[in-house]
Amino acid sequence: MSSISRVRLAAAAATTVLAALSLTACNDGTGAQDEGRATGSSSSSAAPSATTASGSPAPSTAADPSAATGSAAATGSPGTGPAGGVAAPTARTPVSKAPAAAGKPVTCEGSTTKTVAAPLTRPVNHMLLTVTNTGSKTCFLYGYPAVRFGEAQSVPPVIEDSQPQAVVTLAPGESGYASVNLSATDGSGGNGFTAKSLTVYFQGRSGSGSVGTGAHPPLPAKGVHVDDSLKVTYWQQSMDDAVNW
Repeated sequence: MSSISRVRLAAAAATTVLAALSLTACNDGTGAQDEGRATGSSSSSAAPSATTASGSPAPSTAADPSAATGSAAATGSPGTGPAGGVAAPTARTPVSKAPAAAGKPVTCEGSTTKTVAAPLTRPVNHMLLTVTNTGSKTCFLYGYPAVRFGEAQSVPPVIEDSQPQAVVTLAPGESGYASVNLSATDGSGGNGFTAKSLTVYFQGRSGSGSVGTGAHPPLPAKGVHVDDSLKVTYWQQSMDDAVNW
């Protein structure tokens, strides 16, 4: 090989080396290219993997009404249930009104009761008054019956010893009792007469005067004999207590 050929070959080789060095400098701003950094940059810019680090499917980022609901529940707004989830709406049962019978008790009187007057054979010269609650509410029988036979202008006194320990209380359908001593058994009573009509008035809680309407229980067709010894018992819860006087 001639000397000229050797010079040209050496020049070509030098040119190739310079070109390679120049290319390497362009690939890295300050020197040689870092293949590890290039690989990391490439992986960080790639699209997110479809699975999480644990290998389970990653949650979808697509618009989903159910996902939006779950997100809102996680805020723990008032009314949320356990673990921040929205409590399921519970059906509310309408509050039913209490029946009329469960209302406040009232005073027993003629319009809400039925009164029966029945003469007794024992004790003699006695009459039993039976008052039954025909209303829809519990009622109280206060005090004693204010009875008026015929056209009498006054009501007879009460037997004080017959006063019960508690006010007689009648639920709908229940009955209370009082007895009436019509006349003296030994004939000692004065101003006797035969009464053919009877009105029963009901006392209020205060015990003064009557309340509501009176009752008009029928008497036997022949009437009943009454005199100045006429008196009544307090209202009683049982019939036995009423006829003991």
